[in-house]
Amino acid sequence: MCSTIMATETAQPRPQARKPYLLGSIDAFQEVVSTAVILPKEDGVISVSEDRTIRVWLKRDSGQYWPSVFHTMPSTCSCMSFNPETRRLSVGMDTGSICEFILFEDYNKMIPARTYQAHQGRVSVVLFVLEMEWLLSTGQDKNLTWHCSESGQQLGTYRTMAFVSGLQFDIETRHAFVGDQSGQVTILKLEQDSCSLVTTFKGHTGNVTALCWDPVQRVLFSGSSDHSIIMWDIGGRKGTAIELQGHNDKVQGLCYASHTRQLISCSSDGGIVIWNMDVTRQETPEWLDSDSCQKCEQPFFWNFKQMWDSKKIGFRQHHCRKCGQALCGKCSSKRSTIPLMGFEFEVRVCDVCHESITDEDRAPTATFHDSKHSIVYMHYEPTTGSLLTSGTDKVIKIWDMTPVVA
Repeated sequence: MCSTIMATETAQPRPQARKPYLLGSIDAFQEVVSTAVILPKEDGVISVSEDRTIRVWLKRDSGQYWPSVFHTMPSTCSCMSFNPETRRLSVGMDTGSICEFILFEDYNKMIPARTYQAHQGRVSVVLFVLEMEWLLSTGQDKNLTWHCSESGQQLGTYRTMAFVSGLQFDIETRHAFVGDQSGQVTILKLEQDSCSLVTTFKGHTGNVTALCWDPVQRVLFSGSSDHSIIMWDIGGRKGTAIELQGHNDKVQGLCYASHTRQLISCSSDGGIVIWNMDVTRQETPEWLDSDSCQKCEQPFFWNFKQMWDSKKIGFRQHHCRKCGQALCGKCSSKRSTIPLMGFEFEVRVCDVCHESITDEDRAPTATFHDSKHSIVYMHYEPTTGSLLTSGTDKVIKIWDMTPVVA
């Protein structure tokens, strides 16, 4: 099998702007790679796949990635968490168990450490928290569980309302952020053997598909199948929720590069978007309710009394994305980008707002790139500035995200 494993090198010159530059790819999988991470101190990758394999790939002098570890599991590997400090690899399984391994320092061997019987169904997310010695996990059984990684004992469990597809944890406050398929994000305060509900955020119209937590700015990013990203101000400074619209398909991955103040997101159509978060963004307005156009006062189609009194046909209701007013189609016929409000694509605005938006206001705050494969998972390694994407084409691609000086 090893003779067929190749890593593709791109011969093009490096670009002069910060954008994904393809370093190489790994395409030796029989099934889709569920999760993969970049090794921060090695030129390598750890992958777990639907083909039941755990593999450690190290880049050789030839530029090709070769498997230094090839381990077959008894069932499908659904997710994983890797801690570089302890070299502890926690692999979630289709059966509901979590298998833990310790990798050798040279990444050429790994040994089994412990198995947790964590869930009754497929494990969706697993997260190892070294500071707490906790192993957090969620599964198709709609349970969030946390185990002591030293004793292997289950410490607590919380029943979620829907299947969980995103999980993040803040060490300072012991808050767990749980995103589920109903579209909501739940914040839980975890204790050693209990937990309490803090609050619930509802802003997405589709499943929550990805979560990213920035503990410095205390901001949570959530991505959804509704193609949107919401930035939640958890720190309490303003309590704002900023919406980002820059994808044409389901958001599959989020990561935040704190040193450059950039959010990196990817979607299932292969799009990679790099958002400049070092700008003052504006919260989108609430949509106002009205029975008639708030500009020309034409009745909307459900306003029977005004239609009868004025002998006029009712119009469909629209909303200006900048001011939030309820308007008829004639009074909101213009379209514009509003990047500081997160609208990188053109959206409906009223005539008055359209006049107020300057060319400077329309300056993009994000850049768009095509990975050329349908992304199912993404991982960013800040110490090397490397980005990893895994696609439905059963290929892993590794990208250089560091800025290049001319």
